[in-house]
Amino acid sequence: MKLNLKIPLCFFDLETTGINITQDRIIEIAVIKVMPNGEVIKKSNIVNPTIPIAPESTAIHGISNDDVKDKPTFKEVAKEYARFFEGSDLAGFNILKFDVPVLVEEFLRADVEFDYSRKKLIDAQKIFHMMEKRTLSAAFKFYCDKEITDAHSAEADTQATLEVLYAQIARYENQEVTDGLGKKVGIVKNDMEVLHKLTASNLVDLAGRMVRNEKNEIIFNFGKHKGKVATQVLKDEPSFYDWMMNGDFPLDTKRRLTEIKLSGLMK
Repeated sequence: MKLNLKIPLCFFDLETTGINITQDRIIEIAVIKVMPNGEVIKKSNIVNPTIPIAPESTAIHGISNDDVKDKPTFKEVAKEYARFFEGSDLAGFNILKFDVPVLVEEFLRADVEFDYSRKKLIDAQKIFHMMEKRTLSAAFKFYCDKEITDAHSAEADTQATLEVLYAQIARYENQEVTDGLGKKVGIVKNDMEVLHKLTASNLVDLAGRMVRNEKNEIIFNFGKHKGKVATQVLKDEPSFYDWMMNGDFPLDTKRRLTEIKLSGLMK
């Protein structure tokens, strides 16, 4: 099938030093420009982000600090990429939430004009989520081939959820589960302890403001301290505790935060 294009469409993807849009930097950019006549033009670069690449990021994309030390910075290639994107719309997977914001930040740092507001943005992830619903009704249809006759009544939804879980165990039992990066996180078993570990074991508070990392340390999962060990943050910046306690956070989050603070004081 040929895309129906009036102007070029640039599919692009970024690898970065991390996932903080304002603080992290691009280390690899790849663009495939599809022309209205079907011609395909490719352009890519590994770039020096000028800041360290976190080990957990290297584990994902395989690009280390040594790999980028002799590469050009994004500022050095910004103008040529701006020209490559010029007159084109943009497409990618999850570009609205991540890739476009990061790219715009980098162009602004480089003082290179890049007006995304004049471009059409096509996000394949949004289409995926819109077309492949992740609702209980969709799960009931997918796993049980049934329709919920009284959707959103508590009793009907509860019965549907019970049947979905039965069907999931029957379908997936003993199958390996991997995360979005292909890393093994467990195996589906007809065992509630195992299923709990797969679905909720890293949560610390119900709102997900704090979670456990691979070392089983409690870390913050939002804001300026995202990814940092909670006890260390509370030690280095005691006012952060007061800010959260006075902020619009759930009581459960505040309770767990207080427990974490007290546990840190006892060490």
